[in-house]
Amino acid sequence: MTDKLSVCIVGSGNWGSAIAKIVGANAAALDTFEDRVTMYVYEELIDGRKLTEIINEEHVNVKYLPGHKLPENVVAVPDVVDAAKEADILIFVVPHQFIPRICDTLHGKIKDNAVGLSLIKGFDQKDGGGIELISHIITRQLGIPCSVLMGANLANEVADGKFCETTIGCKDKDKAAILKDLIQTKDFRVVIAEDVDSVECCGALKNIVACGAGFVDGLGYGDNTKAAVIRLGLMEMIKFVDVFFPGGKLSTFFESCGVADLITTCYGGRNRKVSEAFVKTGRSIEELEKDMLNGQKLQGPITAEEVNHMLNAKGMENRFPLFTAIHRICKRELNPQDLIDCIRYHPEHM
Repeated sequence: MTDKLSVCIVGSGNWGSAIAKIVGANAAALDTFEDRVTMYVYEELIDGRKLTEIINEEHVNVKYLPGHKLPENVVAVPDVVDAAKEADILIFVVPHQFIPRICDTLHGKIKDNAVGLSLIKGFDQKDGGGIELISHIITRQLGIPCSVLMGANLANEVADGKFCETTIGCKDKDKAAILKDLIQTKDFRVVIAEDVDSVECCGALKNIVACGAGFVDGLGYGDNTKAAVIRLGLMEMIKFVDVFFPGGKLSTFFESCGVADLITTCYGGRNRKVSEAFVKTGRSIEELEKDMLNGQKLQGPITAEEVNHMLNAKGMENRFPLFTAIHRICKRELNPQDLIDCIRYHPEHM
C-alpha cells in the first residue's frame, strides 16, 4: 500500500483509552499510518467541561484513564460518523450492548474498503434463542471484514506499560501484519491466530467464569476452590466453542486470549471484583456496577444471560452447569453458596 492508513478508535473508556496510547504512538512513529488518530468519545460534562475538550487540550481522559497522558495525535471527536468516515482501520472498543446501534449509525458512512478490529468481549442475543459474535455483527451491518483482539490485558496495566501479551484473530495474513504493526510494542506482544471465532469466544466467556471466581472470593473460599472454578470454566469454554462455533483449534485456548486472559480476569478484573461485593453486601449487580465502576459497564452477568438465553432455548443448560449456575446466581435464582455444589458435582465429561 502506498497511501497512509487512517485509524479511528470507536470508544474511549478505560480499555479504549489504554489502547489509544499504543495506537497513537505507533501511528506517529510508523510511515504506514496517518499521524492523526481519531477517537470517538461519548460526550460527557466533567466539572462543567466537555470531556472531548479536556482530552484534546490536556491529552488525558480524566474520567476513564486518569493519570495517563494520551499521545497528542489522538483527537477526541464527539460524533461517531465524523470520527470514522475517513478511517481505513476502525478499532471498536465499546460495551458490547452498544455495537448494533453504533453500526446502524455508521452504515453507509464509512469507506468501502475499511477494515475492522474488535476489542469487544461479549455476544448479542438473536431472536429464536441464538447468539451472534460482535465481529459478525460489524461485518454484517457495515459490510467490512472484522478481526478481533483478545488477551490478558487489564487496561491499567497496559496503560502503565507493564509487559503483557495479546492475541489478534485474523484470517488474512496481509491485514494481520498491518494490524500487528499498529498494535505491537516491546511491552505489548501480539500473536496472530487464524481461529477468529474461538479467539472472540474466549474473550466473552471468560467474563462469566470471572463472576464465579468473584463469588468464591466473596464466600471466603481459597485459591484451591478458585482454581477448580477456573479449570471447570475452561472446560466449558472449550465445549461451548466446539458445540456452537465448530472448527476451531484447541491450541487457541492456550494463547493469551484463552487461559491467560481467564486467569488474569479471575484474579484481577472488574467482574471478579463486583461479584465478590455482590456476595458480601447482598446488593444488586446493577447497584454495584453504578457505585464501583465509575461509568464502566460490567460484561460478565450480561454475557451469562446471553449464553443462558441460547442454552435454555436449546435445552442444553445441563451440559454447561457452571455457566448456568453463575447466571442463576446473578439473577438471584440460586444462592452464591450453591456454586460450591455445582463444582463439587460437576461432570468431567459433558
